[in-house]
Amino acid sequence: MKLGRHDGGKFATNPPKDKLGLLIYGSDAMRVAIKRQEYLKALLGPAAEEEMRLTRIPAGDLRREPALLMDAIKAVGFFPGPRAAFVEGATELVAQIIIDTMADWRAGDAQLIVTAGDLKKTSKLLKTFESHRDAYAWGIFDDPPDRAEIERLVKDANLRAEGPVTGALEELARSLAPGDFRQTLEKLSLYKLSEPDAPLTLDDVAACAPASIEAEVDDILNIVAEKKATQIGPLMRRLQSQGVNAVTLSIMAMRHFRTLHRTACNPGAPVWGVRDRDRVMRQSRDWGTAKLETALTILTDTDLQLRSAGQTAPAMAIIERTFIRLAMFGAS
Repeated sequence: MKLGRHDGGKFATNPPKDKLGLLIYGSDAMRVAIKRQEYLKALLGPAAEEEMRLTRIPAGDLRREPALLMDAIKAVGFFPGPRAAFVEGATELVAQIIIDTMADWRAGDAQLIVTAGDLKKTSKLLKTFESHRDAYAWGIFDDPPDRAEIERLVKDANLRAEGPVTGALEELARSLAPGDFRQTLEKLSLYKLSEPDAPLTLDDVAACAPASIEAEVDDILNIVAEKKATQIGPLMRRLQSQGVNAVTLSIMAMRHFRTLHRTACNPGAPVWGVRDRDRVMRQSRDWGTAKLETALTILTDTDLQLRSAGQTAPAMAIIERTFIRLAMFGAS
């Protein structure tokens, strides 16, 4: 069975214990690992490894010794409770081993959890999990977490967020990698130890949020917002050489222009989480609400284009053209 984003989130927090298992796949290894950790914790509890109810099998080991997985599935543990066999980093090279094991799975056997990279629709492994009545396939993509997921993460960190603070955390979650966002929540949890029952404030978030993910990413966004189209190309070359990808730039640009739009709509509201508040306020006044709304539409269309499965044009070229278009539009 194929799980959508919202179904997958609910499934991960309340997994059925009588099913064959789950395939979690996606191009971002960190996101896949986080979802796998959440699922295994909910399925087995926090003491599964100590009680030997979880068997980890790297895909390389499975390729050398195919019997490892069947042994793990059929083994009977000393401790009571659900069991699982986890295959990490599966590829098509071990797909048939996993598929054969699935065919021999019976109720009462350990559950099978498999993680993989970005699988094609033609993948045998993906097709098998999607078509099996007792198995699930969950694709993890680069979309930022939605409000429900953010609220759950905040709750898991024993934090309380209300009103504008929730919006601030949403903006932060969109701009940070999943692991970095979790680390920020952990930092906030420690920051609030002296007043555990008090809700978070915008000042708390600003104090714990990273000042900047990449200083040069901030530079390119300021260049775009200040309509310096001729400076965009050289800085984009430098960012590309440093390994910054187009989706990250798209997410950060959306965050920056949302901040400008929010500031334009509420001139007296506090501007949090930016290195130069005066600069942001100046950019916001210079663009105005109407142009910023158009800019956000342009960025949204670009983001959808970058994430499209049928996209063939180079991603960095797409985002660079968008930045130049925005700079020229703002100057018009």
